[in-house]
Amino acid sequence: MKFLGIVLTLELLVIQAIALPKRIVVAQDGSGNYTTVQAAFDAVPAHNTKPVEIYVKKGIYQERLFLPEGKSYITLTGEDKDRTILTYNNHTGTISPQGDTINTYTSASFFENADNFKASNLTFQNNAGFSAGQAVAVYAYGDKLVFDNCNFKGFQDVLFCSNPDSHQYYKNCYIEGTTDFIFGPATVLFQNCTLHSKKNSHITAASTPQNHAYGFVFMHCTLTADTGLNSVSLGRPWRPYASVTYIHCNIGPHILPAGWNNWKNAANEKTARFAEYQCTGPGAALQNRVPWVHQLTSDEAKAFTINNILSGPDHWNPLKQ
Repeated sequence: MKFLGIVLTLELLVIQAIALPKRIVVAQDGSGNYTTVQAAFDAVPAHNTKPVEIYVKKGIYQERLFLPEGKSYITLTGEDKDRTILTYNNHTGTISPQGDTINTYTSASFFENADNFKASNLTFQNNAGFSAGQAVAVYAYGDKLVFDNCNFKGFQDVLFCSNPDSHQYYKNCYIEGTTDFIFGPATVLFQNCTLHSKKNSHITAASTPQNHAYGFVFMHCTLTADTGLNSVSLGRPWRPYASVTYIHCNIGPHILPAGWNNWKNAANEKTARFAEYQCTGPGAALQNRVPWVHQLTSDEAKAFTINNILSGPDHWNPLKQ
């Protein structure tokens, strides 16, 4: 019996050891396991099923990052949100190392294709510059993605929520850009985020599939802008049936009185699913809103819960990731 007890104890210790997250440290000064973030990604096995934490020490990491499909369950954590910067100069019109011309879909600094990914305390940046055209900071393609307390910086097309079957959650994040700086077909909830416009243009360009109940949902977010801006729209439909909703957001004076834009196509007014509910601030006045935006009733607003928006068929809860 004593021997059996020892065996069971050893088996329990092995099970516990397997369950513990693996931790990889990235440091440019050589004090960690790797000096680049990409090397840490490469170290995670394909078809990974175990939690892995990659901790990134302060520094400016000039890398074009690829996290491929199958390298799931990674938590990427920065030492300091404002001083742990993942950046790269990549934009449309340039030639890739493979000889192809870069387009919107290939212009990212960070290509995130893995499921069950979480990032916190980091700055994601595309430093291509104001006049570079489309220059994505994060191409977010994987499913069940969480970004907490992160910065997203660039100009045009900064955050590409690119997979129509993806569910994504952004909390306490700062996102800045010029034109369509949050765009794509994914189902995404933004909570307590700051959306900062750097040009008189458009914040969102959703392309939500018609059969998806939710697209981009902004709850308790703050909309700000560079000094002097006064004609920014809340969004325009990249595709018919685009869905964007602002709930309990504080909207600055840079937002157009009309609020929304039809992308120079009146037909979009019949299909776009744009809505607002009990927003505040000088840019939230409804008197001159376009007639085709929907003002939610209190009963309709109650349906916008984290569970309804993001759970999906597998009942995902991002608060537990």
